[in-house]
Amino acid sequence: MALSLVPEHVAPLEKAHDRKSFDCGNEELNRYLREQARQDAAKRVAAPFVFTQPGRPAVLGFYTLSSSIIPVAELPPVLMKQLPRYGQLSVTLLGRLAVDRSVSGQGLGEFLLVDALRRSLEAVQQIAAMAVIVEAKDQRAESFYRHFDFRPFQQTPLRLFLPMGQIAKLFA
Repeated sequence: MALSLVPEHVAPLEKAHDRKSFDCGNEELNRYLREQARQDAAKRVAAPFVFTQPGRPAVLGFYTLSSSIIPVAELPPVLMKQLPRYGQLSVTLLGRLAVDRSVSGQGLGEFLLVDALRRSLEAVQQIAAMAVIVEAKDQRAESFYRHFDFRPFQQTPLRLFLPMGQIAKLFA
């Protein structure tokens, strides 16, 4: 299936979206989308966004965004020197990102990441966040995020961040 990668095909998760057939190869992520994502949205715990093709309700990819905080001490010393001397700072958490195996390798993961970064940047006009952070599930996911200039935290290398200033430059 050839994908039409346009921002209009990404929307907040709704009841009408077909989540049953989604399979990214990771049962934890599959189960989250099928059983938990709508509840998280309703309780405002996370904001799930899904990618579908026009006229087809099947979810082909998704990601979640939420607010979080990080201890400033976990950031690299060079970055710490540029920030206020607060103990913690607000960030946007890209909690989950997954693509259905049927469309794997077609650039949808990168497209969804860029969409998540764009939405995160737009949100800082209303609610401050100094970076987007991710918790990579494994080395492969870590490599994916590092390809887009995410940097690891000092003590937890699978936890990565991309400063909002750097994200702003991507969309300038």
